[in-house]
Amino acid sequence: MNSKRIVIIGGVAGGMSAATRLRRLDEQAEIIVLERSGHVSFANCGLPYHVGGVIAKRDSLLLQTPASLGARFGLDVRVGQEAIAVDPAARSVQVRNLATNEVYNLEYDSLILSPGAKPVRPPLPGIERALTLRNVEDTDAIVAACTDATTAVVVGGGFIGIELAENLVHRGLQVTIVEATAQVMAPIDPELAAIVHDRLRDNGVDLRLGQSVASIGEDDVILADGTRVSADVVVAAIGVRPDTSLAVGAGLAVGERGGIRVDDQFRTSDPNIYAIGDAVEKVDAIDDSASLVPLAQTANLQGRRVADVIMGRPAYGRPVLGTAIVGVFGLQVASTGWNEKRLRQAGRPYRAIHTHPGNHAGYYPGSCQISLKLLVDPETDEILGAQGVGESGVDKRIDVIATAITGGILASELADLELAYAPQFGSAKDPVNMLGFIAANLRDGLTETIQWHELDDAVAAGATVLDVRTRSEHNANAIPGSVLIPLDELRDRLDEVPAGDLVVHCAVGLRGYLATRVLEQHRSGYGWGRIRNLDGGMKTWLAGAGA
Repeated sequence: MNSKRIVIIGGVAGGMSAATRLRRLDEQAEIIVLERSGHVSFANCGLPYHVGGVIAKRDSLLLQTPASLGARFGLDVRVGQEAIAVDPAARSVQVRNLATNEVYNLEYDSLILSPGAKPVRPPLPGIERALTLRNVEDTDAIVAACTDATTAVVVGGGFIGIELAENLVHRGLQVTIVEATAQVMAPIDPELAAIVHDRLRDNGVDLRLGQSVASIGEDDVILADGTRVSADVVVAAIGVRPDTSLAVGAGLAVGERGGIRVDDQFRTSDPNIYAIGDAVEKVDAIDDSASLVPLAQTANLQGRRVADVIMGRPAYGRPVLGTAIVGVFGLQVASTGWNEKRLRQAGRPYRAIHTHPGNHAGYYPGSCQISLKLLVDPETDEILGAQGVGESGVDKRIDVIATAITGGILASELADLELAYAPQFGSAKDPVNMLGFIAANLRDGLTETIQWHELDDAVAAGATVLDVRTRSEHNANAIPGSVLIPLDELRDRLDEVPAGDLVVHCAVGLRGYLATRVLEQHRSGYGWGRIRNLDGGMKTWLAGAGA
């Protein structure tokens, strides 16, 4: 070989980012990309929206073609070519041309594996009828199947399942989501997922939570409890697992989570073979454990970084937070880092903070309420994760918090962030700043909170629930057994506050906090014990109790 030959297996996010960056760094390298599908560069994340007609033109999803990539970057892009085996000793890839069935060997100096992830397909009777969504061909198959359909079942309530369900509704189908766990959207906690459940149901989606599929019939799906659900179309969106077949066949190391094991420069256990994207294990940013994060942004960045490594430039992988967002019938649902469920399972101490601010100044037209949750290490003030649900403004708050985690900014330091403000975009005290104020108050002992799922135990232990909302709010919806003393009357009615432990609550937490500060500074002689504010107020409690 007169020039260095780099072979990349798999295109789209990781593979094509690597290929184009390699060319920008080395005009002489021979760069060959093998892609088994018919399209090497397409908008993966836009596929569900073509199913629903939101992205009307199929060609809008096709970003580049082999010809355009060859013309602009001098790349040898081969679609319909499946890599079937890798021989590390000979530094060669065995390739099958899927059109002709011809098999040939392709030698390399460096090999990049970017095969992505493959959909999970459980061995259910009739599973062969279930469609999956991974590439443009899959999208075409779903669109074709929907042409004369009226009903659809989506198996799985994760990101892809939710997006597909919404877009199948846009097509006019009656859609059922079957999810084996008690909630959709596993990265968020149940009290926020409840908001998503309501939005799905309000838009006609039939949610079957805590249900599993027993079998798939010709025109229906049979659930484990024997229920039959009509289904002209069935889509399996149960999840994905790393596609490691080539790596395993080549004798490369696979990690504990089932992904290809790589070092911080994307080298596999063979020094001439690199791996990136959904197929590889990453390092979790919260505890440095092995992690599987199948996200396009991470794959794109890894593609760029691995090209730098191969060309001798200093570059390293980064830990991952799993920052993600999805749209659900006008809702933005976003998360970063760990959720409360995971923290509990790991036995890691944490402090939860809920707020329900407006997305921008309330006096400016169009303000809507968003729900935010911050998870904090109570000893170090380190931010462990965050979640948000709302119609507008969730994306930028989660992005700010993800950036703060990456930069090592502590929870209480969120209060000091200088964020852009005008009434149509935010508030003078941005919701992120407010999270910081609350975190600082908790850190400094100015207030103590109790979570929605802890309230029953507190009441059972003798605590009184003190409602400091208005009478009309209390009459409309009250926590059973609660005592009403509106905040504006509290100082004049302190002698009516029962002795013992108190759990104070309002609608979203602010008035409850104000009331706890009043009580704490007047506690002498009243016999009050522990005084706690119900975190996130009635709104969080109602969502959690109904989840």
